[in-house]
Amino acid sequence: AIEEYKPLDATTNPSLILAAAQMPAYQELVDNAVAYGKKLGGSEEEQIKNASDKLFVLFGAEILKRIPGRVSTEVDARLSFDKEGMIQRARRLIDLYKEAGIGKDRILIKLSSTWEGIQAGKVLEAEYGIHCNMTLLFSFAQAVACAEAGVTLISPFVGRILDWYVANGDKKTYEPSEDPGVKSVTKIYNYYKKFGYKTIVMGASFRNTGEIKALTGCDYLTISPKLLAELSKEYVKLTPTLSIKEAQACQLEKIHLDEKAFRWHHNEDQMAVEKLSDGIRKFAADAIKLERMLKVDVIS
Repeated sequence: AIEEYKPLDATTNPSLILAAAQMPAYQELVDNAVAYGKKLGGSEEEQIKNASDKLFVLFGAEILKRIPGRVSTEVDARLSFDKEGMIQRARRLIDLYKEAGIGKDRILIKLSSTWEGIQAGKVLEAEYGIHCNMTLLFSFAQAVACAEAGVTLISPFVGRILDWYVANGDKKTYEPSEDPGVKSVTKIYNYYKKFGYKTIVMGASFRNTGEIKALTGCDYLTISPKLLAELSKEYVKLTPTLSIKEAQACQLEKIHLDEKAFRWHHNEDQMAVEKLSDGIRKFAADAIKLERMLKVDVIS
């Protein structure tokens, strides 16, 4: 898909890696990761953890052969509330990329947008020069805290926000401009541009091409191959709906969030609370499934 659509950058997550690792075409990468875990030795748990990290990096390295930009590699979601644990794991992934001859300038480390994850991102950026992609971002509070932390990029989720409103409200369909996920990212984009934050806004998790077109003008968008295929069949001229000029004219007030204020404002957004915790659980579950798969290989 990457070779067909030629994106600038690409992103992975535990669910995508799990799916790919089960495909016969990528069995060699799995075998290499398992061999690496065994070579380092230690307990069975340590071997599996090392094999898992190596597998993420091997997939990332393969992707980087096919794109000019950066690949995003995710830190284990089970560390989402462990700031130091996330910092250590991120540095470990960067070291593994370095061993593979890939510099940190081509990597974005994905972290859950919990308070701990955002603070881990702040340290990784400021002290280690490691670029971070804050994922599982659903609330305005998360976006403000990420901007204040000075992270490289955020991935606010569009489709998962829509999913929540469809599941929990009476309205089942939305026009793109009224889509709650589109409105969320629009507000974040306008806030960042109005107040001069350098953090890149990368809309993510789309459910349809209408959402994508409604965010034309956003810094980056990460789009699935299925929706890229649909877009490639359309021959329409797109006019940017987001622009720095309009953002600077919008009515938004600058706010500052310390930990207490962040937790309160985020907690006030029921959708964001539920989707963040649900996302962490699902990514963690897929990480466990992947480890079970690697465990069979490590033992055999």
